[in-house]
Amino acid sequence: MMRDLSMHIMDIVQNSVAAGAANINIEINEDKNKNLFSFSVADDGRGMTQEFADSLRDPFVTSRETRRVGLGVPLLAQTCAQCGGRLSIESSVGAGTALKAEMELNNIDLPPLGDVGECFFLLAVMNPGITFVFIYNHNGKTLRIDMAEIAGILDGVPLDSPDVSAWLKEYIGEHIAEVARDE
Repeated sequence: MMRDLSMHIMDIVQNSVAAGAANINIEINEDKNKNLFSFSVADDGRGMTQEFADSLRDPFVTSRETRRVGLGVPLLAQTCAQCGGRLSIESSVGAGTALKAEMELNNIDLPPLGDVGECFFLLAVMNPGITFVFIYNHNGKTLRIDMAEIAGILDGVPLDSPDVSAWLKEYIGEHIAEVARDE
């Protein structure tokens, strides 16, 4: 079992990376008024047939060849169901995949969000060839971080250089904390 939702997000994004995605959008929504927590991951990777996408809830279905068990999506589907929500996956061969997880925000079984700032930071730094867009919505406030914009500002300085990496981690963490702060 994954101990927090950011670990589920990390797992789903790693599937997008493995599918050869060049662009990955991650959106997280917390809305107390609608009693809704959701996140989505959309990529432009290889995609899959809808039949294969529909079968991903089965732990014995995986595209991996080293081991024949894939638990990430089935565990996420179970978490969604336990939290009064649902999981949807749309995919098209050659066009990418979009996964959306929805849950009741006040459900007692909803895992903690975890450190999404650290999650996004690690994904961006460890996958420099991928353009990430991260959107975090919290009760009407929005943060949008586009790594293509940041790369343009850095003008060729790599994300994993120590000074840039330290700055990026702090930048993401501070801005998420600001958006998540309930007034």
